[in-house]
Amino acid sequence: MQYMFLIYVDEDLEAGRSEEEFNKLFQEYSAFDEEAKAKKAVLSAAALQPASMATTVKVRDGKTVITDGPFAEAKEQMGGYYMMECENLDEAIEWASKIPDSKYGTIEIRPKLVFE
Repeated sequence: MQYMFLIYVDEDLEAGRSEEEFNKLFQEYSAFDEEAKAKKAVLSAAALQPASMATTVKVRDGKTVITDGPFAEAKEQMGGYYMMECENLDEAIEWASKIPDSKYGTIEIRPKLVFE
């Protein structure tokens, strides 16, 4: 089964990291990526630009409304994702607990909806 792992982080915390802290986190992500790829679990993954770079699009009454910035003000913003193949939710939870930002933010796991 495929699961999406949405990584939510506090961008203020991210911005306040020292170079040493950033490098340590980067190394932890590299190790996680290597492990997940070796087990052929990762289908795709990406880090995202900060929420301040977001553009929000809505169509209301046939009119497109575009807003710069995030959809909602929140303490944590989506900073990236993994799409992974897992046997079940237990395995997905195990992988989520290994994502380095699980120690600082929140990892939301959602199964992919499959249309028959």
